[in-house]
Amino acid sequence: MPNFVPHSSPFLGPVVLPDLLIIATALLASLLTLISGFGLGTLLLPVFALFFPLELAVAMTAVVHLLNNVFKFGLLWRSVDLRIVLRFGIPGILGAWSGSLLLNGLEKAPYLYPGLLHPVSITAVVIGGLMAVFAILELTPAASKWSLPSRYLVPGGLIGGFFGGLSGHQGALRSIFLLRAGLCKEAFIATGIAIALLVDLTRIPVYFQQLPSDLLRPQYPLLVSATLAAFAGAWLGKRWIPKVTLRGVQRIVGLLMLAIATALIAGLI
Repeated sequence: MPNFVPHSSPFLGPVVLPDLLIIATALLASLLTLISGFGLGTLLLPVFALFFPLELAVAMTAVVHLLNNVFKFGLLWRSVDLRIVLRFGIPGILGAWSGSLLLNGLEKAPYLYPGLLHPVSITAVVIGGLMAVFAILELTPAASKWSLPSRYLVPGGLIGGFFGGLSGHQGALRSIFLLRAGLCKEAFIATGIAIALLVDLTRIPVYFQQLPSDLLRPQYPLLVSATLAAFAGAWLGKRWIPKVTLRGVQRIVGLLMLAIATALIAGLI
């Protein structure tokens, strides 16, 4: 795992390159979340994973994701479809709790193999594998049109919540189950945010049970900076909601995710 741990913040201390990269990613990813269909965590987790141990990267991504969802919910709550939130979000809570418990359990397992530069844990293999799967989804044009009938909302909530708790990757799965729920574009986005908020509120306390407070506390300034950048991205994204997908950006994101996933599994980072 990476040993570099940035402690500074553009708002509270000297600026360093990893800080800038994480903050810029938070801004861009939050903006693109509202206008392109993939999630904040999809972009932010790989960047955090470059500079932090994987379990800390997942938790930090989740914190920024949660606070950004609170902000976006404040912008769009009037468009939320409560009926869909209950049918999909309540099972999502159960799934997220199960997934986050599994992640905590995986972190206690011994390393699987030496790796090229670092020993590779089962957590790195699972997160890297899921990252690769969702990267392939980003690179598959037909994936954005995959959908299931609304009668599958309850099992969809369980599945989406489980992967949200395990790795934070939930947006693509959630879209598959919500696309045919009869929601307009604004309601689709707002309802997805409300569901993601429930998953975040469930998984973060489970993550923090396994994280020593002295490991996370030095990163508070960076988390504040990244969260403020995500707020700015969400505000800009709301203004650009009528613009639909950015296919070229999705391809770039998919290729970068594949590269980082491969590096995790190979023990390069």
